[in-house]
Amino acid sequence: MSPTKPILKVLVDRSRCCGYGLCAQVCPEIYELDADGLVVLAMDTVPDGMEEAAREGAAACPAEAITIVETSA
Repeated sequence: MSPTKPILKVLVDRSRCCGYGLCAQVCPEIYELDADGLVVLAMDTVPDGMEEAAREGAAACPAEAITIVETSA
């Protein structure tokens, strides 16, 4: 049996979002801004190959409103 690759889930605390939009600049495939300029997710599971961009987008948030967690299938 081969080990399963962990699934990365993106969690957002919109109450912490200040609307800088750095996450969306770094990784627009996952992070978007709503009409009020606050982060919303285009998807909450990180696709294969986008792990680094998703993590960089989360790390770019000065309010630390974005967390990426590993889950199993």
